[in-house]
This record gives sequence, structure tokens and C-alpha cells, in this order.
Amino acid sequence: MQAAEICNRNVVTASRDMSIPDAARLMRDQHVGSLVVTEVSEGKVMPVGILTDRDIVIEVISRDIRLDDVTVGDIMTYALLKVAENENIFDVAQRMRARGVRRVPVISRLGELIGIIAADDILEMLSEELSLLSRITSREAEQEKAKRS
Repeated sequence: MQAAEICNRNVVTASRDMSIPDAARLMRDQHVGSLVVTEVSEGKVMPVGILTDRDIVIEVISRDIRLDDVTVGDIMTYALLKVAENENIFDVAQRMRARGVRRVPVISRLGELIGIIAADDILEMLSEELSLLSRITSREAEQEKAKRS
């Protein structure tokens, strides 16, 4: 399975110059824990960073920095892990684990933002697959019983 098949295409985004209170409100209103920071280049929306609720707590609130003194661009993560839309989901999971991130933007071959994958999305996909596999044994027994009756 490829990244494009399970990514969420309704990505909540922010700009570098967005205020921290506005970013926090956007996260609350959209029920998300992160915002993909984007900029438009040649008419394409390109991911340039990510801001998490944890970034706000660790970088601003815990350090008693005035919310009006910083913007999303000041505290966002610039070393953004991005994955290609055709990348195998198991490779994506390995890269996420290696970098210690729970969310990654999915990009087109041109680098344009097309979605986001969270660790929860991968867990959900795997649990569905495991559930299907767990039914094989009981289905096999049913078929054998019907065949031999």
C-alpha cells in the first residue's frame, strides 16, 4: 500500500506569519494536534514546516514567552520529514520511527502537499489487516466442515 492511499487529504495548514493564538485556535476548531506550515511557490502549495501543540507548550508556554512576541515561523519544525505519495507505507512507518515523528506530510512528485499521515492512520490500517487475518482460521474451519459434511 502506498502513502497516497491512506493519507488524509484534508490537511489543516498555516502560514509562517500566523500568530500562536490563531494557530492554537485553528488546532482547537479543527480538532487537530498539528498544522502543516505551507507557502505557495509557482502556484503550488508546498510544505515547509510543521507546528504541533507540543511545540507551543514546550517552546512558548513553558518558557513564559509572550504569545504576541512569536509567530508560527519562529517555533515550527523546519527539518520536516516528507514522504512521497508513491512511497510504501511500511517504509513510511520506518522513517517515522527513525525520526521520532507521529505525523508526516505526503507530497506529489513535484513536492506539492497532497495529504498527511499520522501514526494513528497506520495503526488503523494495520489493525484492519490483522483483523482480516485473524478471521482466516475460523473461515478455514467452516469451509472444511462444510466440505466434509
